[in-house]
Amino acid sequence: MSNYTELSFTSDDGLRLYARDYAGSSGPARLPVICIHGLTRNSADFDELAPLIAALSRRVIAVDVRGRGHSQRDPRHDNYNPVVYAGDVARLMHELGIARAVFIGTSMGGLITMTLAAQHIDLVAAAILNDIGPVLSEKGLARIAGYAGKAVALGNWDDAAGFIKDINLCAFPDNSEEEWGKWARRAFEQDETGSLSPRYDPNIAIALQTGKLRPTSLAARMAFRRLARKRPVMLVRGELSDLVEARQADWMRRAAPNMQYVEVPQVGHAPMLTEPAALKAIAEFLATVP
Repeated sequence: MSNYTELSFTSDDGLRLYARDYAGSSGPARLPVICIHGLTRNSADFDELAPLIAALSRRVIAVDVRGRGHSQRDPRHDNYNPVVYAGDVARLMHELGIARAVFIGTSMGGLITMTLAAQHIDLVAAAILNDIGPVLSEKGLARIAGYAGKAVALGNWDDAAGFIKDINLCAFPDNSEEEWGKWARRAFEQDETGSLSPRYDPNIAIALQTGKLRPTSLAARMAFRRLARKRPVMLVRGELSDLVEARQADWMRRAAPNMQYVEVPQVGHAPMLTEPAALKAIAEFLATVP
């Protein structure tokens, strides 16, 4: 089991939100790392990566974005957007007394990181964007919209693992059945009757399903350029990604010539960041940040 402390804090609009706090190992004081998950995911996605980073003498905070995991669901679905999410992260940092942090943002978590940088660049010391950027592929967005927020009937954990495999096999063709089972237990929860349901509010997907989440925008491109100009940034891309395809990655690399880049072989959207290529790149990147 991962060694973490559970945190609870209150958003500016009164929601109870959750995070996992992994203490850094003894050693020179270094900036903490804040990990932010993807659209339908939660803090459990970092239960293998976070201890590895903590072993590098860095405190790691993995958040459950509002409406996911143990965080409270928002009765106003319009609040499910990166601006509000970034405000929640800023609130968490304030409550914990964290003035600056390194961010690891997977998919939506990367959008939140870019938004936070646009609002409060002083809070962001460096950023790792995991298979995400300001320009996205319509193909990947359509695939995610095809399952996110949709009702699914699952009778047992084997069904849940099968569902997770069905929607992710194109991105992780080499995953074992054991791995699919592990992902299922991160993504679903079981009630006292034995029924399984996703660990997120279906309303989080409304913006994607209604087309409000566009492949790109001027604000997103400006936020990315601001972040990459002022702070160290690395893009981690899955070789098979359908959300950040080669064309989108090339745009990012032209817009931010100093951005570091690593491609994870035989993985799509989004790398779990425990792959050898990703781990090596993350360790090397963090070594350059105080």
